[in-house]
Amino acid sequence: MTVLVTGGAGYIGSHMVLALVDAGRDVVVLDNLSTGFPWMVHPKAQFVKGDIGDEGLVSEIIRDYCLDAIVHFAGSIVVPDSVTDPLGYYYNNTVKSRALISAAVKNNISNFIFSSTAAVYGDAKESPIVETAMLNPVSPYGTSKLMTELMLRDTAAAHQMRYVALRYFNVAGADPQCRSGQSSQRATHLIKVATQAALGGRNGIDVFGTDYPTPDGTCLRDYIHVSDLANAHMLALDYLRYGGESTVMNCGYGMGYSVLEVIEAVKRVSGVDFETRLSDRRAGDPATLIAAADRIRNTLGWEPTLDDLETIITHALAWEASLKTRNAA
Repeated sequence: MTVLVTGGAGYIGSHMVLALVDAGRDVVVLDNLSTGFPWMVHPKAQFVKGDIGDEGLVSEIIRDYCLDAIVHFAGSIVVPDSVTDPLGYYYNNTVKSRALISAAVKNNISNFIFSSTAAVYGDAKESPIVETAMLNPVSPYGTSKLMTELMLRDTAAAHQMRYVALRYFNVAGADPQCRSGQSSQRATHLIKVATQAALGGRNGIDVFGTDYPTPDGTCLRDYIHVSDLANAHMLALDYLRYGGESTVMNCGYGMGYSVLEVIEAVKRVSGVDFETRLSDRRAGDPATLIAAADRIRNTLGWEPTLDDLETIITHALAWEASLKTRNAA
């Protein structure tokens, strides 16, 4: 049985491909390379350059490779960009996902895993956040992902398709074997930016907001290692293939670190003291996002093995150093 991974040339998608290939599974990657890199696709995976919004192409791939599952990562992910370009985000994340889901239904795909986000909760009033919490996104990015979740819910009720939507908290780190990692120079992920600063790729780092209702005034986030996240997808895939019911699940560790705590940890692990600049808040950033992860642990038997901030940072630093070498070659 073959799996289609959309966005498999990107950060999280490429780690899912690694997990599938490592497990001996057959994989097809569909990516338009707008933000992904062809060299991040494992050589044992079949690669198709194209867009998820091309329903005819997706249908052709499903038929040609005898797919039984789709794992959907492709999309735009920068929260501040979604605030300035909401229509672009609704088109790329929602309209194109609708086309992908339509192709899946028309070609009898029964298993669908969706890369969702904790941004669907918005500025949550509870911590940790359970899956039944109010869904009230505060950015077009979060809304675009929630709209896709709703499409999957309604589609699964009307057709023979089951899905798992995994709501990510803050994904960070890199493959422990340094085969893949966050490679976009425009990335806004805190640990990515901080490791770039530590290795001289940036002139310090900006902290956006120091007046949040948190212990040190900066945002609190639940950081999850990308390889633990890929393993959660593997378990979700097996869950669906063995007849599991459609569901949504948080992907996080249930512990939070502030922006300043993460920066200090990067300085400690790297041994580099880079400049930290205090700036105003960014639009669309909730104060606290920490996962309640009981559902995914109980339903899938998920047990993270890399749930340590310094481990995440160590792997992120190793990947960033490898990128510098690659770019210098």
